[in-house]
Amino acid sequence: MTEATDSRPIVAITMGDASGIGPEIIMKALARADVYAMCRPLVIGDAIRLREAGAIAKAGLEVAALLGPEGARYGQGTVDCIDLGLIPAGHPFGQLSPLSGEAAYRYIERATRLVQAGAADAICTAPLSKEALHAAGHKYPGHTELLAHLTGTPEVSMMLVAPKLRVIHVTTHIGLIDAIRKIEPGLVERVIARGRDTLQKSGIAEPRIGVCGINPHAGENGLFGQGEEEEKIIPAVAACRAKGWKVDGPLPADTLFFRAARGDFDLVVAMYHDQGHGPVKVMGLEAGVNITIGLPVVRTSVDHGTAFDIAGKGIADEGSLVEALRQAVDLAPKRG
Repeated sequence: MTEATDSRPIVAITMGDASGIGPEIIMKALARADVYAMCRPLVIGDAIRLREAGAIAKAGLEVAALLGPEGARYGQGTVDCIDLGLIPAGHPFGQLSPLSGEAAYRYIERATRLVQAGAADAICTAPLSKEALHAAGHKYPGHTELLAHLTGTPEVSMMLVAPKLRVIHVTTHIGLIDAIRKIEPGLVERVIARGRDTLQKSGIAEPRIGVCGINPHAGENGLFGQGEEEEKIIPAVAACRAKGWKVDGPLPADTLFFRAARGDFDLVVAMYHDQGHGPVKVMGLEAGVNITIGLPVVRTSVDHGTAFDIAGKGIADEGSLVEALRQAVDLAPKRG
């Protein structure tokens, strides 16, 4: 297939924290024929590190070190890597490293520029270490906030996708008391709108959306909490329903996740980090995907961390990365 006729999207895969499992799961994923059938993977990272990880994982792949996307061939058997040359040979696996944190930042920065320039269609990120990122002087809570900064996006949302469950978050990486303080009807309505728009673009014409309450039993008509549901959530749900959208809530989170998993809802709106993350990870951590909603670029990610405890051992599972690539392909602008 020539460049002109190849309809597979180009997905920029960032290597994440070089001390974690990112390099291994990338090499394992790119040994799979189904990945090349659906996309043209372009790794943004360090060729030396990928070769080391490939040997550990027994991936049996070559790594082509590139200066830019122009030399990529996208053929199975050779991993195309835009080589930033930041990680030296023999850099330890499984140890927190400011060098790895700095490199992780640089990979994301380069991938973002590639997509903005039209040289790639989506970004798929391997995990980074927030602590290493901070040690390198980049004070972001994670990928989501970093990408928002790099793209000049004032507000984004995190969506997690697992088998039988999709969850979008109103708040994420802040403390629970701060999260409750931050939640307000305008924010809830904007998050619902971002989630609905994303599902419509993925082919769901009229998404069914369930909105969690904040308190146990969604406050149970004022019995629990201090009226947070009435003040912060009900006006947003009413505004969405007035537009004809299929939005229900606020609903008790415990039963809402059960109902969504059995198929009653296409999307759950969680109010805070653990309310949404817990059920998703129970449903399938190894197949979970993290999607940043609201960016001008498509970004998906594995739904797990750097796993320093098993990094460099060749035993990390690539399933979540493969699913993240699949979601990136589904959301990426179509070529051809």
